[in-house]
Amino acid sequence: MSSVFTKIINRVLPAYIVAEDNEHIAFLDINPIAYGHLLVVPKLEVDYIFDIEDPQYIKLFSFAKKVSLAMKKAISCQRISISVIGTEVPHAHIHLIPTNSISDVNFEKEKLSLTHDNMVEITEKIKKFI
Repeated sequence: MSSVFTKIINRVLPAYIVAEDNEHIAFLDINPIAYGHLLVVPKLEVDYIFDIEDPQYIKLFSFAKKVSLAMKKAISCQRISISVIGTEVPHAHIHLIPTNSISDVNFEKEKLSLTHDNMVEITEKIKKFI
């Protein structure tokens, strides 16, 4: 069975996509812990990130770096933090989170409630720098 991320990749489910190439996609997290929080996902459906073969793993992190550089230009923050948890969806993914302190990367805190217009605005801001 395909993951929710594969359904986004295949455009079965909608998403706020900020970047994409032949092997990866980046889109806003629908339950963000910070303004601009997004996910970087390989199009190849692999559950555990460390099961990705080295060449693809390196490409995934290179793509994440490209996206994070655009995020840093688009969103006011000290840095873009990275997290790989891997328990929420059985499809490897990287969280990129705009942060000003370590508490900004607390996944147990209340999620932001953003409107569709907020999400579109964030998407467009980041896409300008891709």
